[in-house]
Amino acid sequence: MVSDAWHPQVNGVVRTMETVLRYLRAGGDVVEVIGPGDFWSLPSPGYAEIRLAVLPGRRLRALVDDFAPEAVHIATEGPLGWAMRRLCLARGWAFTSSFHTRFPDYLRARTGIPVGWSWGVMRRFHAASDAVLTATGSLERELAARGFGRMRRWSRGVDLERFRPREELGEADVFAGLARPVFLYAGRLAVEKNVAAFLSLDLPGTKVVVGDGPQRAALQRRFPRAVFTGYRENGALAASYAWADAFVFPSRTDTFGLVLLEALACGTPVAAFPVSGPLDVIGDAPVGALGEDLRAACLQALEADRGACRRHAEGFSWAACAARFREALVPLTVAAMVALPAVASQPRSVAMVPPGKVTLAPTSVMDSALRPAAGLALHSARELAPSSVRGLEPHPAAGLAPGSMTALAPSSVSGLARHAAAGLSPNWMVPDAALVSRGGETRDESGAEEIA
Repeated sequence: MVSDAWHPQVNGVVRTMETVLRYLRAGGDVVEVIGPGDFWSLPSPGYAEIRLAVLPGRRLRALVDDFAPEAVHIATEGPLGWAMRRLCLARGWAFTSSFHTRFPDYLRARTGIPVGWSWGVMRRFHAASDAVLTATGSLERELAARGFGRMRRWSRGVDLERFRPREELGEADVFAGLARPVFLYAGRLAVEKNVAAFLSLDLPGTKVVVGDGPQRAALQRRFPRAVFTGYRENGALAASYAWADAFVFPSRTDTFGLVLLEALACGTPVAAFPVSGPLDVIGDAPVGALGEDLRAACLQALEADRGACRRHAEGFSWAACAARFREALVPLTVAAMVALPAVASQPRSVAMVPPGKVTLAPTSVMDSALRPAAGLALHSARELAPSSVRGLEPHPAAGLAPGSMTALAPSSVSGLARHAAAGLSPNWMVPDAALVSRGGETRDESGAEEIA
């Protein structure tokens, strides 16, 4: 996993990746995260806590080769993401990517750069990916309208043990002494988060801001009556959610908003604009209010049932999130495959082919029914000759792509016997009646057609 966003940064991308990482490792996967801390880096202009790797190419290659990956996921479109993308393309490796952040909107808010320019760059970055993981249906539709393709849904989860209602936390009221109701914002304090829209509202009670960022000093000067606590983690953050009367999410640019689920898990209703993220997490559920009039939404959210908020959050699972992520991964390289025109009824043996013995045209299985239906494992993929993995039409008889075919090592496929429709044998990613050539002409046991 390669990401420009990693520890010590505190944001939704990092929380999502570290949680998925924990689940993958618990399931037996060996996972390495390559982040800015592995390189010489410089602070991002205007956002010192975000470090950007400088000229990472050579060291990145060394780290990748040392780990010898069987699958690659690129999480961000920063210097590390672009460097890993170049490396994958140079080696003919397949990879997946994810869309976490609307950088075009952020850049326009901070620099005035037209969004059309930066959306073109983002589209080019993800065009090389075999699967672009997106958090919500509304984001997927938006990206499709902007020319993105090969998207797969990858929702998010919430830690239901860590984030619990106030009655279960056993914590004293962290907002004791403040005028009620307490309206809470938690997250980064940056221009793209639109925090000023919340702090400008004429609301009763107290506005509390948990978090930090480049806008904190300016916001504190502008809104001296608001309470700024800085970062809060673990129990202190959960208690802040739980003892707030409403959680306010003023961002119009987030692609999901993990804080929405965290607040709901603590029984706290949400007020937000009707945009991507809140629309997908909240929708029509009676757990808050969405509206262009954010003040009205805040006041309406106070009437929501806190028990309903918790029950709504319980429908989002990190275990399911991690499983979807793993399911979307693709092997770095997949041997080119073909099904013979006729498949005999009796199973036949398949000859092994050492990698590189057959000249194969580049082929792909990303969009075919084969990989997701057959459940390809990621073992031993690096033993195979490189090939790209995009857009094969399945063979009508066996669910495989036409063209030349090579057998994989026995460990490279798991669970193929379960995919009866494809006619695959348990140990090989080829039809039972198929032949494999060593560069000359070969026949199977029944004397089927010769193939080169």
